[in-house]
Amino acid sequence: MTTPAAARKAQQLAEREQRIVASARALAEEQGWEAVTVRRLADAIEYSQPVLYGHFPQGRSQIVTAVALVGFDELAAALAAPPAASDVTGAERLRALVTAYLDFAARNPATYEAMFRLPIRTPFASDDTPRALRDAFGSIVDVLRDVGHPPADLETGAEVLWGAMHGVATLWLAARYSPGNQERRVEELVRRFAG
Repeated sequence: MTTPAAARKAQQLAEREQRIVASARALAEEQGWEAVTVRRLADAIEYSQPVLYGHFPQGRSQIVTAVALVGFDELAAALAAPPAASDVTGAERLRALVTAYLDFAARNPATYEAMFRLPIRTPFASDDTPRALRDAFGSIVDVLRDVGHPPADLETGAEVLWGAMHGVATLWLAARYSPGNQERRVEELVRRFAG
């Protein structure tokens, strides 16, 4: 049985860990991941470096993974499609999904980078894949199921759609696309996948 003092201590530790992750994320979003060091984080949240290592023994790489996992939770929530309504077409649901994905990447470029470009200790496409990743992927599968001509292999189709959205997001964030053309890119993705 957990005592009130033990529960309070566990709550304080969880809050401190969340503060570390939030500070790392904010610093990365403001200045890039190069600026995120254990020393700078310790200074930012006014804790010693040993306190940070107490929460994240593997240091920066474990902190980056924690930021990525928070990002996956948020992405899964953004992609969670409402149930299909009779007055909403599959193409409209697909457009909403693609837009939500690209908007998430645009609003959180450093978090997106942690999720998909930086080395993290998170298994993908396995039984050990975190729930948020499986939920995000499931949202893509569900939307593809409702398009006019769904792919015969929904999971492979969802992987290809995810890859296409990731490619658009990555090139957009890297300023490798023409400005002001994002809506046409979204429409092209919808057209190709909704048939």
